[in-house]
Amino acid sequence: MKENRKKKTKLNKLFVIPFLILVIGFGVGTYFYSNNTEEANIVKKYYELINEKKYDQIYDLVETELSEEEFKEKIKNIYDGIESKDISISISSNTTIRKKKNEINETEEINQPVNISYKLSMKTVAGNIEFNNTIPVSQNGEQYKIIWNSSTIYPELENDEKIRVRNIEAKRGTIFDRNGQTLAKDSSVYDIGIIPKKIENKDDINKICNLLEIESNKIQDKLNSEKINKEDFISLKKISKEQQQVKNELLKIKGIVVNDADSRIYPYKEATSIMTGYIQDREGKTGLEYSFNDKLKGKDGIEIYIDKDGKIKKSIIKKEEKDGEDIKLTIDAEVQKKIYDEFKDEESTVVLMDYNSGEIKALVSTPSYDANKFCIGISQEEWEELQNNESKPMFNRYLASYTPGSTMKPLIGAIGLKSNAFTAEDDFGRSGKRWQKDSSWKGIWITTLKEYSEPANLENALIQSDNIYFAKAALKIGKNKLEENLNDFGFNSKLEFPQEIDISKYGQLNSETALANTGYGQAQVLVNPIFMSSIYSSFANGGNMMKPYIVYEEKEEEKVKIKNEHIISEEVAQIIKEDLIKVVENGSGKIEERTLAGKTGTAEIKANQSDKNGTENGWFDVFDETGNLYISMIQDVKERGGSKYVVEKIKKILE
Repeated sequence: MKENRKKKTKLNKLFVIPFLILVIGFGVGTYFYSNNTEEANIVKKYYELINEKKYDQIYDLVETELSEEEFKEKIKNIYDGIESKDISISISSNTTIRKKKNEINETEEINQPVNISYKLSMKTVAGNIEFNNTIPVSQNGEQYKIIWNSSTIYPELENDEKIRVRNIEAKRGTIFDRNGQTLAKDSSVYDIGIIPKKIENKDDINKICNLLEIESNKIQDKLNSEKINKEDFISLKKISKEQQQVKNELLKIKGIVVNDADSRIYPYKEATSIMTGYIQDREGKTGLEYSFNDKLKGKDGIEIYIDKDGKIKKSIIKKEEKDGEDIKLTIDAEVQKKIYDEFKDEESTVVLMDYNSGEIKALVSTPSYDANKFCIGISQEEWEELQNNESKPMFNRYLASYTPGSTMKPLIGAIGLKSNAFTAEDDFGRSGKRWQKDSSWKGIWITTLKEYSEPANLENALIQSDNIYFAKAALKIGKNKLEENLNDFGFNSKLEFPQEIDISKYGQLNSETALANTGYGQAQVLVNPIFMSSIYSSFANGGNMMKPYIVYEEKEEEKVKIKNEHIISEEVAQIIKEDLIKVVENGSGKIEERTLAGKTGTAEIKANQSDKNGTENGWFDVFDETGNLYISMIQDVKERGGSKYVVEKIKKILE
């Protein structure tokens, strides 16, 4: 029995092994056959040409009812439209295997089509697409052709259907102020248009033009165009939803149609427009819209789908959109507006910083413009008016740099004390209103506005704004020490900020006179207002120089940002602060029951020392006991009271 079983087992093994070899051989043979037949090769060639964008060479490979031009256009539109590339196919099988010629009966057709099954993979604008498909291939003599229809492109595509690509727009993020007030957001406006066929007379055209503030010839040009259908809606202009009265008047005119349209809106208009900037074609063009564009705009999605009668029959592939991020700023919109309203008629800038944290609470530049017009649609006339306006309403003044004048003096005093070049009590001596070190200065003199009988020490020099004292102070500090300390504060270095800020510079200190003039903020000194707020924060904050920032921090431990810790000692900071309090108390900036510390500055802008036609910029840099630090500058205050003109405006804000 056991021997019989062993014999049977051996026989079974002998039988199984050849059978497996036969099966495997048949499988390998089929795979080899499927990938190397003329039919398979023609399918490969078809996709090679598509991958290489050689659409004009494909028509000879197919049998189709389409003309050559129709076929080429269809193929090109689809594959270019989906941005196909790296197309590869893997032949899986022939579903119809022909017999050898000597095995074919006379009644059998030698050219029976062969169905080539394959797997296709390709990269597209929406991602990688893979699908299985089958293509019939016919033979006519020595020539092989694909029997082509729309399902050759995609298995479920019918001849009367199309493959389309649609962009799925991501929502742009909203810009908020520190209190949740909206500074910039996506919203809707009114799209005002007409149905040409319904317009009854020329008077109606004139009414429309007057209400929309557009020229009549622009409407007439649209109406007379041969490209338009007289029964279609023709868009004329977008207007804000605040313009309800205009909309209601327009709707009284026959032929007017009002639709909703998407737009970016800026609720605070001119008060924040230079800061926020604006967008066009969904891209930030200026301001924070530009600086934070990548975060705000998000990433659009995209979908490739089969279109049947204008509807999505099947989604082939879809890449989901990612909406833009919201951004919360440290700005207080209501304070920003209050400052703007006070300064709007000036060529000016005001920076308000919390000197305890570095948070920027207001960034005002005037005059300004309304960013909404750029999103809704600005006319050529409005654009030219902005461009040709001598006051430069689109110029961002808080990013620029200016001669600081006497507002530089507290910094020179602090550097002198820090470097032990002098003490606060040192009396530099009386020099009258006009002084030069010696005759080597030739015709160059340092002048100051008034004489005073008190000692020429730091406190009195700040109160009296004594140019001569600070010229002497710069000379006592010396070129090397002054350059070293100014560089430590951040001169000649880029200030980290979302927008590009002018680098503050002190120029070349290559002579005694240049060094002396630098001491009271003239010569080649240029200071940016935001950078100036960082400097003054060290006087208000015990010697810590704060880093100005504008993106709100939610975590308490991240709210305080120090640029340079103890850039000056607490003792030096206290001396400068107390002196600046006395400056205000003895000047025009005093407000009852308020403790303010500040310094004015009137910077001369002229070609040379003898220039009588130059102008003046007025500054007032002041901080209170609650953390608010204002850096304010108005251009061209000559014969308007100089820096006192600025003081009166800031007092209205402070009061």
